[in-house]
Amino acid sequence: MGDNPGMNWNFTKMHGAGNDFVVLDGVRQTIDMTPERARALGDRHFGIGADQILLVERATRPDADFRYRIFNSDGSEVEHCGNGARCFVRFVHEQGLSDRNPLRAEIATGILVLDEGDDEQVTVEMGSTRFDPPALPFDTAGLTSQRQGEDTLWELELDTPAGVPAKVLLSAVAVSNPHAVQVVDNVDTAPVAVQGPLIETHPRFARRVNAGFMQVVDRHNIRLRVFERGAGETLACGTGACAAVAAGIRRGLLESPVRVQTRGGVLTIAWNGDQLRMTGPAESVFTGQVDIDKLVFSMALNR
Repeated sequence: MGDNPGMNWNFTKMHGAGNDFVVLDGVRQTIDMTPERARALGDRHFGIGADQILLVERATRPDADFRYRIFNSDGSEVEHCGNGARCFVRFVHEQGLSDRNPLRAEIATGILVLDEGDDEQVTVEMGSTRFDPPALPFDTAGLTSQRQGEDTLWELELDTPAGVPAKVLLSAVAVSNPHAVQVVDNVDTAPVAVQGPLIETHPRFARRVNAGFMQVVDRHNIRLRVFERGAGETLACGTGACAAVAAGIRRGLLESPVRVQTRGGVLTIAWNGDQLRMTGPAESVFTGQVDIDKLVFSMALNR
């Protein structure tokens, strides 16, 4: 590939358990990402289509191999994406950017350690988890709370239509990204489409939040759906799986390791009370080239 002439960007379409990405090499080509360009790439009708846009850049700190940036399909840049991290290391290896394994990736909140195995699975050391509401941030002033095991559940009132529960009990979890996790009887019938956006944009979450809906199958198995901040419901959410497992263990409902069944595939999460480790698939689908300015202009005409 080499330097890109004009504004033609080479890209790879990838997915991790159905959570799909447009991945860009910002090391060998110049990528000036903007919210408008991220939205154009992520658009499923006029663009390439993706939940998130992943950008590989040169590291800005000496203890990292590369910098890893994530943009949601609404154009917002976020701190972390677990499924994307697995695709990140596979992309780096497939593109010949590095043969280091494990690989150290710099994100907004620290360093990730990424290990591509011989079994087509990728393991990500996700780092520490926080449960204090300011870490999300989450304004809990005046909210009713209750203890379950080692966890604190916060009662949040939602402006839901008739027939949909207006109050939810949430675990607050920060896995670089902010998450609000609730336990449901059945993820298939959970009101994800209604409650998800109301939780995501609730004014008590200053930076919005990812809304998780967890069904406990047994102490080592859960089913999970996540309404992601800036992307809507996705087929899988890596940090969401980590948040759900950590919350479930603290509530006394789960034991590590936990198999997480998402709508797009299976992730395995291990947690020792501090550090999280996630293992799952990462697959390349196709490669291509896009004239980014032409795409942005075309989308503006179609709006």
